[in-house]
Amino acid sequence: MSGSFAPSTMTNLTCVVCGTIVPAPVSAGTCPDCGDPFATLEVNYDMDRAAKSLTRASLAARPFGHWRYGELLPVDPDETAFDWPIGWTPVLDSPRLAAWAGVAKLRLKDDARNPTACFKDRASSVGVLHAMQRGATRMACASTGNAATSLAGIAAIAGMPATIFVPERATDAKLTQLLAFGADVRRVRGSYAQAYDLCTAECNRNGWYNRNCAVNPYLVEGKKTCGLEIAEQTADDLPDWVAVSVGDGCTVAGIAKGLRQMHELGLIERLPRVLGVQGSRMDPLALAFETGTLDASYTGHTMADSIDVPVPRNWRKAVLRMKEVNGAFVRVTDDEMGKAIVSTGSLAGVFAEPAAAASVAGVRRAVADGVIEPGASVLAVITGSGLKDIVSARKVVGEPVEVDPLPEG
Repeated sequence: MSGSFAPSTMTNLTCVVCGTIVPAPVSAGTCPDCGDPFATLEVNYDMDRAAKSLTRASLAARPFGHWRYGELLPVDPDETAFDWPIGWTPVLDSPRLAAWAGVAKLRLKDDARNPTACFKDRASSVGVLHAMQRGATRMACASTGNAATSLAGIAAIAGMPATIFVPERATDAKLTQLLAFGADVRRVRGSYAQAYDLCTAECNRNGWYNRNCAVNPYLVEGKKTCGLEIAEQTADDLPDWVAVSVGDGCTVAGIAKGLRQMHELGLIERLPRVLGVQGSRMDPLALAFETGTLDASYTGHTMADSIDVPVPRNWRKAVLRMKEVNGAFVRVTDDEMGKAIVSTGSLAGVFAEPAAAASVAGVRRAVADGVIEPGASVLAVITGSGLKDIVSARKVVGEPVEVDPLPEG
């Protein structure tokens, strides 16, 4: 053990489709046997060995932050990473917002408190450390915004060069963050899918470390730490449901896996269910969960750019993990997200971007649809700050009252 950073118990990687053990890729990779672009890889651990050192007593002595779960991370102990302030974000009890959503108890896991104001710092920090330990000289990703700003920020902390591909409609706030962090930013004249394809091609051509979470199995393990934290922070008062907005499936898959692993280790007595929330006009993963297949020709749109993903490349892993936790999906409209932005701010003091507010809107929708009972205890994950998308928020928050100053003299 290096300091308080426990060694990893990672054993191997397997295909989520056929279960075959596959060679560990340097960064991104899918199953070479399946020949399926959606046959993503799962990182596995020696849970018996992890259980010997990952206990309530040992956790109580470790520094706060997501590195405290070293046994369940795919990186080697590294003291440098201790200074990266990722994770252990607060869980906020929000009784007035609970009344608005229609549940007995609602808590918010505010991941906008991470360094670049979003949940994806968890994945980027694990990715950057993994890249450093594999001798990478440059990292790259394609993103609608948050994954990009997260990589740029964490890479800047670590001194790792980063190239970012964003679609044409990336918000000014996120572009500004990227440029401030000193990233090599390439705005693609096209969609997110086109930016993703270009990024993949450039990574292959130049030998760059591919941070794209949908096909990089190590990044999902970073996202998993949110589920590990939720379990530890609420172990004595577990929620019945954990609500998460869903785009490409990596976030919900990671959180569900973290909850399941903490239950397997005996650190929580029961397993909370997970509520996946998608846009009413951008719901390919909800459909895949219900039908067992993905419509690769799906088209749609939501104002929540972080979950505006018509072809979720990690859908298989997301569906598997959601079924393990007896999860469910709901859809919310852009109007419902907008109302949740206002209510989450005015009733809980948390400014959420549209995709983050979607989780809160989803709780209210799930109660209305009979998915969640009114007496339930729920935790909603706030994945990004409202400062990430001021334009969308400005449309729903109203106008100030114009007043005259005091008369002169």
